[in-house]
Amino acid sequence: MNRGIFITMEGPEGAGKTTIIHMLGQALQEEGYQVLLTREPGGIPISEQIREVILNKDNTAMDSRTEALLYAAARRQHLVEKVIPALENGTIVLCDRFIDSSLAYQGHARGLDIEEVYNINKFAIGDMMPDATFFFDIKPEEGLRRIQSNGDREVNRLDLEALEFHEKVYEGYQAIINRWKGRFIIIDADRTIEEVFHETKNQLMVALKKQ
Repeated sequence: MNRGIFITMEGPEGAGKTTIIHMLGQALQEEGYQVLLTREPGGIPISEQIREVILNKDNTAMDSRTEALLYAAARRQHLVEKVIPALENGTIVLCDRFIDSSLAYQGHARGLDIEEVYNINKFAIGDMMPDATFFFDIKPEEGLRRIQSNGDREVNRLDLEALEFHEKVYEGYQAIINRWKGRFIIIDADRTIEEVFHETKNQLMVALKKQ
């Protein structure tokens, strides 16, 4: 049996990637593909419990290194319990966030240094990097505006950060994309959800054929 394909979705808050992932999953399943949708932090009970601690709006005293370590711990458990078994079973795994989120949010925006956070996560994931990563490109102010206008969306601790923090996240993503250019597929997310979905699906099909 061939190994599955590990695709991750990244972007600033409010980019719409979570909605797109569910649309992609449904479309691929209808076409007969074996697909697993999952998310970080979370995806399995242990990692979901860690997610509750990380994103709890009351945990404003959380130290930046603590935050980075919790993300790495949740990531490790998620990989060994859910992602790796699915890939070994030949499944296409679509994951809402992965290591790049830690590098952008904790490494750059929190000021811990991208390389230091990368090393923490190397301990957690080993050599398990995505086969391809979609970055949903939207300016921070527009993403936050979307969040504020969407009453159904979960509002977490990171959403409450100031615009300056989210601008640093965006800067971090640009540095990460520049470092791993061959892995990233850039999607203009400042369009209708239908337009973003169709481009993402087309690009995903191209990526799948390359694997």
